[in-house]
Amino acid sequence: MSRNLFDLGGKVAIVTGSSRGIGRAIAEALAEQGARVVISSRKQDACDDVARAINDQHGPNADGPRAIAVAANISSKDDLQNLVDKTREAFGKIDVLVCNAASNPYYGPMAGISDDQFRKILDNNVIANHWLISMAAPEMLERGEGSIIIVSSIGGLTSSTMIGAYNISKAADFQLARNLAAEFGPNGVRVNCIAPGLVKTDFARALWENPDTLKLVTKGTPLRRIGEPHEIAGAAVYLASPASTFMTGQAMIVDGGSTIGVGL
Repeated sequence: MSRNLFDLGGKVAIVTGSSRGIGRAIAEALAEQGARVVISSRKQDACDDVARAINDQHGPNADGPRAIAVAANISSKDDLQNLVDKTREAFGKIDVLVCNAASNPYYGPMAGISDDQFRKILDNNVIANHWLISMAAPEMLERGEGSIIIVSSIGGLTSSTMIGAYNISKAADFQLARNLAAEFGPNGVRVNCIAPGLVKTDFARALWENPDTLKLVTKGTPLRRIGEPHEIAGAAVYLASPASTFMTGQAMIVDGGSTIGVGL
């Protein structure tokens, strides 16, 4: 075992939704620990910018560039297969898969959500993860090691009158991880979730930009604030690294304490 429990040298990681926010912070942190990373989101130019920044910071090594960019729409099975194929073409393997990309096209009570909106949430937040994992996992299972990380949410553990359908999808991600952990465990492949609280990202802007919502969230959070993207990245480094080789089927809650509430 490496003397550095968090050393990712020689590892290859795909991170979806990594052109900004939590996904970008995770990709940057994995690269910092030595991993070669594949930046992916819908727009190629945004992915190129992040990959370029990582390469400028770390420079190429004997294995080639530290980061490459492969655009993919998670709603497209073909795009996801291309993402996997391009990663293997460039780096030869996949050691770590971070399913971070997600959608939430609706804010409001469940009674108001359209069928198309509900389907989009379930398709992008659950089924797309299943697709991508199914594409990347076989080689991990054959090698007898690998780490799959699904970025879920504390919304999957609580309730909401504003993002109920999103929460349903995130609860499903917890179960997806548990099921796959049971299936993949005998072959040494681990599957875990990260469950962030409210984090200051563009994705969650509709929540933290609302002063009333922000006040409500932070009032019940022991740290009395929302998170920053880099504060989620460490959990991903842990789950990707040798430090967590006995952890699977679990959810790491990183929420400033909001799920424990603040009592008297």
